[in-house]
Amino acid sequence: MMRPRVQPERLLTPAEVAALLRVDPKTVTRWAEQGKFGSIRTLGGHRRYSEAEIRAFLAGTGQGPMPASSPSAPLT
Repeated sequence: MMRPRVQPERLLTPAEVAALLRVDPKTVTRWAEQGKFGSIRTLGGHRRYSEAEIRAFLAGTGQGPMPASSPSAPLT
């Protein structure tokens, strides 16, 4: 009997998270240090973030993701 294959969790770089949240990558690092969401460190010391956790954070803030190809709408 074969075990079902488990997909590894997708991890995002600070730049990818920053693009989703529309903030600077340093803000992503600061928020992780404040405990707003978790991060892990690679063997090289770089931070990575769980895509599922970031999407949950995004859903909880009420902020929608910005499509990469469309310009931002002006604030009114």
